[in-house]
Amino acid sequence: MAKWTPKHEAPEPLEGPVVATITGGTIVWFVLFLVQLPFYGWYDDHGHTWWLWTCLAGGGLGLIGVWYVRRRDAALKRAAAAARTDTTTA
Repeated sequence: MAKWTPKHEAPEPLEGPVVATITGGTIVWFVLFLVQLPFYGWYDDHGHTWWLWTCLAGGGLGLIGVWYVRRRDAALKRAAAAARTDTTTA
C-alpha cells in the first residue's frame, strides 16, 4: 500500500468565539449536573450515578478549558500586538 501524501496545503484553522463557546459548554455541563442532583436516589437505585459524575467531570474539565483558551487568546493578542510593533519600528 502506497503512502498517501497531501497534494495541497492544509487550510488555516477557523477562529471564532472560542472562549464564549467553552464557557457556554461548561455552564451546560454544570446545569445538567444540578438538574440531575435531586434525582440522585433514582440514579443510585438504577445504577446510573455515573450520569451525574460525568456531568460534574465535564464541568470541571470545562473550567480547565476556559482557563486554557483565555490564556491562549491573550497570548495570540500579545503576539499580534508585538508583530504590529515590529513592523512599525522597522
